[in-house]
Amino acid sequence: MISRILLLAGLMASSVFGFAPLSQNQAVRSSLKGAESEVSFADLDGKDVRVGIIRTRWNDVHVTNLVDGANRALKECKVSEDNIFETEVPGAFELPLAAKLLALSGTVDAIICAGVLIKGDTMHFEYICDAVSKGIMNVGIQTNVPVTFGVLTCLDEQQVIKRSTGDSNHGYDWGKTAVEMALLRGEAIGKGAIKGKGMGFASEGEEKEDEEDKKEGKGRGFF
Repeated sequence: MISRILLLAGLMASSVFGFAPLSQNQAVRSSLKGAESEVSFADLDGKDVRVGIIRTRWNDVHVTNLVDGANRALKECKVSEDNIFETEVPGAFELPLAAKLLALSGTVDAIICAGVLIKGDTMHFEYICDAVSKGIMNVGIQTNVPVTFGVLTCLDEQQVIKRSTGDSNHGYDWGKTAVEMALLRGEAIGKGAIKGKGMGFASEGEEKEDEEDKKEGKGRGFF
């Protein structure tokens, strides 16, 4: 009887602790870990990659730091300055539409959407975060142009600083991600792929047609 009581008490205790909220120290450790990059990148050759950076004017200082980090990564990947295009929008909510217009222009191989959202006293933060994240994801899916989600969604300004400065500048990882995804897209559609190998889906005729369009300067210029 005693053993059954002890077993029942043990099960109840494990259930309680399983759903118990994190202690304050545990929560702090988790948030600090999120400031460090956990992604590694191979050597990326982006000499032929065209990258568009769309940044917000909202939280200008922090976004500028993030864009600087992205540009540093693009330079390391050998992306030419002539192939890096920058434009800006008022706030994060405007990023998805601007990204879609840029993707449809055919002038870039990848896009980085950079912004910073900091939680305030109302639900505005949650609504904007949800709309922006889904909107940016949908642009990439609908246009087949890789769009990197470069929007920090933080609870306070200190979290932003930890993620936008020094060795923890997330913009650096976003730059690398944009190049890697642009190269992946190029392989998938046949651009730069070795004939008969890789992920190329484009026919030889389609590739020649694309080259002809480029020579004639066809397409809609975004900048």
